[in-house]
Amino acid sequence: MKKILITILMMGLLGHSFGQNVISSSGGSTNRDFSNEFKLNFLNLIALGSLEAGFEKYLSEDHSLDLQVHINDRFGFNSQKNGKNYKTNAVQASMNFYFGNNPNGRIYIFPLAKIRFGEFEEPVDGGISTTNMNAFMFGVGGGYKWEFSPHFAFGPYGSIARGFSDEVADRFTRIELNAGFSLGYRF
Repeated sequence: MKKILITILMMGLLGHSFGQNVISSSGGSTNRDFSNEFKLNFLNLIALGSLEAGFEKYLSEDHSLDLQVHINDRFGFNSQKNGKNYKTNAVQASMNFYFGNNPNGRIYIFPLAKIRFGEFEEPVDGGISTTNMNAFMFGVGGGYKWEFSPHFAFGPYGSIARGFSDEVADRFTRIELNAGFSLGYRF
């Protein structure tokens, strides 16, 4: 876990040192004076104890590269009640495409690729059954971001993905839903 957090910090520092203003397609600088964003899905952190932190690098005014780390990543919104224990983490990459010219917020959609690794344990007949949760997933999502100051943005998002692990599909469905509400700091 330490290595993941250090990697996120290093990506942010590297992005900050090489960052520049976002350039619009017309060639001029936009009123958005940022090119990077650190964000946290605080809804899932509160509700599930799952930490989803990300770094978004704006490549232009209308699209960005989004890298996320999910610590204590649950399959969908399944609980850990009755002795169930998720020992899983994940990394996710997506490309966000923004639409509209509203200066206070915009809709976005994104294709995503996610790799989850770890195990799921649950009590079965007096013992513990372990499922290998290693899986690769493709999916799509969308959301809305309100820009309520030059440096802060927040908004809801959701995604749906299909997993390609037969072992996970034997215990869970291949289709996974995820949603949240993120708060981001832009620089």
